[in-house]
Amino acid sequence: MYSERFQQFIEMWQKDFAIERSMNEKVCVDRDGNPIPWYTYPAIEYLSQFDYSSKKIFEFGTGYSSMYWANRAQKVISVEDKPEWFEKFKKEFSAPNWEMRYCDEKQGYEDVIFADNEKYDVIIVDGKRRAECAANAVKVLAAGGMVILDDSDRINTSLEYFNAVKALKEANLLQVDFYGFCPMNNYTKTTSVFFSRDFNFASKYEVQPINGLGNIWSMSRKERKQFFHAQDYPLKEEE
Repeated sequence: MYSERFQQFIEMWQKDFAIERSMNEKVCVDRDGNPIPWYTYPAIEYLSQFDYSSKKIFEFGTGYSSMYWANRAQKVISVEDKPEWFEKFKKEFSAPNWEMRYCDEKQGYEDVIFADNEKYDVIIVDGKRRAECAANAVKVLAAGGMVILDDSDRINTSLEYFNAVKALKEANLLQVDFYGFCPMNNYTKTTSVFFSRDFNFASKYEVQPINGLGNIWSMSRKERKQFFHAQDYPLKEEE
């Protein structure tokens, strides 16, 4: 039998994180049905604080993350090498500021990022040949930008990921790792963000950090007291 508090914990994951729907339907969406990346939840919540309205995004690999970024950024370019995924997302997703490019095995997947001779504020390395993609990403990263490397915990068993992290760190980027659960999975992983030393993206909010999902400090003082009282949980006077 679950305790009442543990049941509330499960309900929070079901309602606030929509993880049950994500697992059962195999979709990366938030509680309102909006697309979110297949990153860890801590990484998603951190990244969601910033204003990307003037930012250009390049994404190695397409998916629900493509629409997540398209809903926030000025411009998003995604490259995909799997024809079935290219056709799938071409039918399911569209946005005026998003372009998806197909790259087959005969083309230089990691070199597509050079096609427009542009600098990008955010570069996501989440497809194949991650070491090569990471090495190219640092060459076109805009001043103050960041590179996101998903599934970075594979560094422990993969030379490809080891070399990807090595390339990003040798570029003098600052590595911050976000561990935790993610959409669709019943196990944890790591999403790493590599920041330029002069990173200074503006927040969408007056304060940072904001209250995350399931956080009690978004409640009023009265609501917090009722919350703790209902669980027979000690509450300090200053709270």
